[in-house]
Amino acid sequence: MPEPIYICGPTASGKSTLALELAGKLGGEIVNADAFQLYRGAPVLTAAPSAAELETVPHHLYGVLDPTEACDAMRYREMALPVIEEIRGRGLHPIVTGGSGLYLKFLSHGPSPLPPGDPALRRKLDERPLESLVEELAQRDPLEASRTDSSNRRYVSRALEVCLLSGRPCSELRDRWESRSREIEGSLWGLVVRRQRSDLHQRIDERTRRMLTSGAFDEVAGLPAEMAGFEKAIGIQQIREHLGGRITLADCRERIAAATRQYAKRQETWFRRESWLHAVPWPPASPPPLDVALRALSNRF
Repeated sequence: MPEPIYICGPTASGKSTLALELAGKLGGEIVNADAFQLYRGAPVLTAAPSAAELETVPHHLYGVLDPTEACDAMRYREMALPVIEEIRGRGLHPIVTGGSGLYLKFLSHGPSPLPPGDPALRRKLDERPLESLVEELAQRDPLEASRTDSSNRRYVSRALEVCLLSGRPCSELRDRWESRSREIEGSLWGLVVRRQRSDLHQRIDERTRRMLTSGAFDEVAGLPAEMAGFEKAIGIQQIREHLGGRITLADCRERIAAATRQYAKRQETWFRRESWLHAVPWPPASPPPLDVALRALSNRF
């Protein structure tokens, strides 16, 4: 059966456009991997596909959750896997596109064997001196202690937390997972869109201006006051502050653009660590690099 193709990249990089081009060329259907585009009620705010794009090829997992519903990487994986298998069963490529790194990782590699954080334990660790945490980590897991920056409290605390919660050395779990990941990555088809920093920032500014003149204010005004997870979407807090008269429109626009630039930088850092993704450069003012993407997929397999 056709394999899924992952099209990743930072926000505003054009990955959705490239995914559409690939879907048309290869015969495929788009599967969303953006944490906020899963929610309905704010397609402008989240830069969801337009009505015209939705008519071009079938799209899946857009606007399927109520803003009051909680979602995490595991729930997303459970939602996406049956959709992907159904598309593959019809002989088509599922083209998974988005910029939510953890969601993509859970889908492509499976969940990490490391236990999730425990707030109660973390509070106890936070009360202790860093030197005490470093000493205990060295006793419980000398290998992990030797490769952990002992001056970084967050890294030391997390490594010790894993040891305490799992009852196993953190290094053992990490090494086993990395070995398994390398095996998985040998069969993955993935691309990541790369933009020049100045070009990406300009696109973010343009998207922000377009969003604020195309209905985002009305969308946010119509959202519930309390939301589980969706309230973290960039733009909601800033627009609510403007609607409440606490900041000007210019401040609202700049704060959204700045937060988006910071988010894009974190995304770029995440995707650079994912060595299985083949970089597809997209020069400024150029059409979608479809030929480059197709060559990358052809060379990979």
